[in-house]
Amino acid sequence: MHGGAAGSAERWPREAWLPLLAGLTWLWSAPGHGFVGFLFSVIPGCLLLGSGVAMLLLSGDRRSAQWAAGGGVLGVLFALPAFLVVGFAAGLLLVLVSAASFVAAGWHSIKLELPHEAVPAPELTVALAAQVAIDEALVAEMVSRTAMPARAAAEDLGRELTRALDLFGARGWLAAPATFHANPPALEAPRIERRNLRSREFEHLSFESGYEPHAEEPGRDRWLGYARNRTAHAWVLRHPGAERPWLMCIHGYVMGWPLVDFAVFQPELFHEQLGLNLILPVLPLHGQRSMGRRSGEGFFGANVMDMLHAEAQAMWDLRRCLSWVRGQGDSRVGVYGLSLGGYNAALLAGLDEQLACVVAGVPVADFARIVHRHGPAISIRTAEGAGLGEERMREVKRVVSPLELAPQVPHAHRHLFAGVADRIVPPDHVRDLWRHWHEPEIVWYQGGHCSFRAHPQVARMLQGALTSAGLTSA
Repeated sequence: MHGGAAGSAERWPREAWLPLLAGLTWLWSAPGHGFVGFLFSVIPGCLLLGSGVAMLLLSGDRRSAQWAAGGGVLGVLFALPAFLVVGFAAGLLLVLVSAASFVAAGWHSIKLELPHEAVPAPELTVALAAQVAIDEALVAEMVSRTAMPARAAAEDLGRELTRALDLFGARGWLAAPATFHANPPALEAPRIERRNLRSREFEHLSFESGYEPHAEEPGRDRWLGYARNRTAHAWVLRHPGAERPWLMCIHGYVMGWPLVDFAVFQPELFHEQLGLNLILPVLPLHGQRSMGRRSGEGFFGANVMDMLHAEAQAMWDLRRCLSWVRGQGDSRVGVYGLSLGGYNAALLAGLDEQLACVVAGVPVADFARIVHRHGPAISIRTAEGAGLGEERMREVKRVVSPLELAPQVPHAHRHLFAGVADRIVPPDHVRDLWRHWHEPEIVWYQGGHCSFRAHPQVARMLQGALTSAGLTSA
């Protein structure tokens, strides 16, 4: 089944009845699940019922799809133990209504999103709805765990932003963003530890980053106080013997652990089948560098200067890793980044003249835009009142924006891919980067943020990009 263009906020959408009825089913059956089961039943029941009602009464509010998708995921997970408590038939009913609500959330989201110029229209299918629902559930989870500052703290951050704009303007960095980035020293003798993960041997490379914000930069002392972040890490897979080309793989938000990074970047393809050496750096505030309860905490939010320092340090660390790679013999290096990693790959391509190719997958292109899209509404209003509005955030971030630096990689070796219905990084980000790069090869697939592996045209483009850059002959 195919639908028309997205962006229609219809009144009383039919798909809203699925999460509404699923929520009622959960709450109706809750007393039969025992006391503990009752508590678990209330969570998906309330989420699904509330989001279904919101779809009906708050037409056009995309947050209802996020919570319906989240409720659908929890419903499926919480229904599995119900098979043992209430029997097969009742458990199966809870699974089915929860899964149907999950797909309905994606369907609703596709219908709500306005079309993007120069982006292919999404085809309204059940498969696409399920992929979009994955994105929406992840957004709901991220938003629920994002701590935004109180007004007094936000005002302090707003004053930091004002001082940064004055300083960056006076030093000419806003006019010439590339000059903001100092050339880091070469990385010559990192610590290397051999490790094993699920029968895969790899090297754990670590070194003292050495990055420091410029003198007088607001937030400098706070940033230097993040002790764990001062040590940089990377995972390395290299072949013994003859020199091989390298591929730098840059992970996305909340990644930075070898188990997750290897699962996403497919060493079995790039390292084993195509014969490349791989280096997977860990971005600031991620993995072993994290300062909070989860990887990446603090990278996005109202703390504009921490976000800026994180990105500046990412460029410093990635360029140091590149210097080490090139010192191993073969100087041919491509870079492949996903999501936040796509942003970093694109920014790196504006600072390094020797990259063989760059592939930016589902890349963020504008930090200010993404924060203001996904941030809780009341927190965004608080931030704007404190001087942390979207345009001021975008202005100070010119110095770390891939949309402000001219790409140094030859046009034929710039590549992008993106989902037409991505809800984590909306497709206008990728379109804007594509235009800034003078419209090189781009693959649009009928999917969301996390489903690119399910679309064979992405794999074909990746291998073609590596082959055309001379990194592999496969």
